[in-house]
Amino acid sequence: MSSKFDKSKLPSRHITEGPKSAPHRAFFYAMGVSREAMSRPIIGVATTWNETAPCNITLRRQAAAAKAGVDEAGGTPREFTTITVTDGIAMGHQGMKSSLVSRDVIADSVELTMRGHSYDALVGIAGCDKSLPGMMMSMVRLNVPSVFLYGGSILPGRFRGKDVTVMDVYEFYGKFSSGNATEAELDEIEAVACPSGGSCGGQFTANTMACVSEAIGLALPHSAGAPAVYESRDEFAVASGVQVMKLIEMGIRPRDIVTRKAMENAAAIVAATGGSTNAGLHLPAIASEAGIDFDLAAVGEIFARTPYIADLKPGGRYVAKDLFDVGGVPIVMKALLEGGHLHGDCLTVTGKTIAENLADVPFPTDQDVVLKTSTPLSPTGGLVSLKGNLAPEGAIVKVAGMKNLRHVGPARCFDTEEDAMKAVVSRNYQSGDVIVIRYEGPKGGPGMREMLAVTSQIYGQGKGDEVALITDGRFSGATRGFCIGHVGPEAAVGGPIALLQDGDEITIDADTGEMSVALSDAELKARHKEWKPRDNGYPSGVLWKYAATVGPAYKGALTHPGGAVDTTTFADI
Repeated sequence: MSSKFDKSKLPSRHITEGPKSAPHRAFFYAMGVSREAMSRPIIGVATTWNETAPCNITLRRQAAAAKAGVDEAGGTPREFTTITVTDGIAMGHQGMKSSLVSRDVIADSVELTMRGHSYDALVGIAGCDKSLPGMMMSMVRLNVPSVFLYGGSILPGRFRGKDVTVMDVYEFYGKFSSGNATEAELDEIEAVACPSGGSCGGQFTANTMACVSEAIGLALPHSAGAPAVYESRDEFAVASGVQVMKLIEMGIRPRDIVTRKAMENAAAIVAATGGSTNAGLHLPAIASEAGIDFDLAAVGEIFARTPYIADLKPGGRYVAKDLFDVGGVPIVMKALLEGGHLHGDCLTVTGKTIAENLADVPFPTDQDVVLKTSTPLSPTGGLVSLKGNLAPEGAIVKVAGMKNLRHVGPARCFDTEEDAMKAVVSRNYQSGDVIVIRYEGPKGGPGMREMLAVTSQIYGQGKGDEVALITDGRFSGATRGFCIGHVGPEAAVGGPIALLQDGDEITIDADTGEMSVALSDAELKARHKEWKPRDNGYPSGVLWKYAATVGPAYKGALTHPGGAVDTTTFADI
């Protein structure tokens, strides 16, 4: 074995070295692994490959390429897979309760596989929304040398001369249900909206977190950009396998990369691209794995001072492929760095800093997908955190593409997504209403469902600019309009959202960051005395377990104490 890899300091020594490891080596021989290969570093290549949705369908191919890169650089790759729950299919029914839960199951299962088999490093490849933060969380938690690789976005669909995404199908169903489209037209758009493998094509959660992977430094530059079906993705997979071996040699670990400054860079790229509100959950969760306190309020501070510069769907005009075609994530980062909105001294998996990685990246001036920070789409980020007597722990709204940033109206309260959907489909609401969907938070759902089906129905009815919607649940990255999620404390623990009654006047102001109800403290206290907790309907199983362990949304909906209490990490065994 090359002297640059000291096996005596690597976790895999416990399964490959010395007479005591003879039984372990017997299992390797059974899989065709030579004694020489066992003497190398053992590298986990984890993917979320499955046949649940197009987001994941290309990952097996990319894993094979990553394994080739590991082998080329002197390591022995061992591939394994974990679950995903695909939001596009889970959306709008009880299946969505599984979505956010899957993020933590992914992180936990990758941790268990790495721990159980004493692997030395990790290449993690993910495609669908929750699998990206889940994989990055496991990397930071384990703290072995790691490289993240996004599986890539889907190609845009074409419908009557325009690029479309799955968001358009959701909204088209709203048109159909309100009598403004035929079933034949609905059949037509659903057949063309998703033409290839890959994750949803707008700046929804998957592409938002893919941008984060580069900005935070866990992914190779440019690796988040190429669509899933492009063979160039395989080149990035090979390069990721090679690079993880270099990280072992250099002794660079995820917690060397994921610092407070790196988290601020991650928040900045979310704001600059008008990314998903789900980043308000995932960034605090990733930070917690490193022992960094970076809650929704801290994320919101970065949002407030970062200009919105990338004109991406759902608030803008372009899809992920358009961003790739003009230069990818690095040109957004270049614009932010030149504008003073990115920490250039942060270390990355290249072994170089952000500024060094971007030094030779030209900013293209013959395009309008990404603008300079001096001429932004908006002077502040595409997302805003809110606070007030209705959300003491905060809430979040995506304002990218919105014109009206203030809404005052009466509450129209529903205790489940299903009840709200019935009212919306039957148009049992008024212009000016604030539709309230509660008991859908992390504990109350359980699982903190997304409300894309409801919001798309409202937009499909042409009412997207006339009502607001608030929830202690979440919204899809594809959601647009005055939709406020993550309201905390959630209803299940007696937060103010649980105390609302139909007709209460609610004020939402994204300019001032206010979210309040016109009720005195005394009235809120009186109502709280009358409030009683609800049975969430899950006395056993994984949703019971999640509800029993999950923390508040503003801290990332965490299910364990995080890295702040660590005295050592797996990498040090």
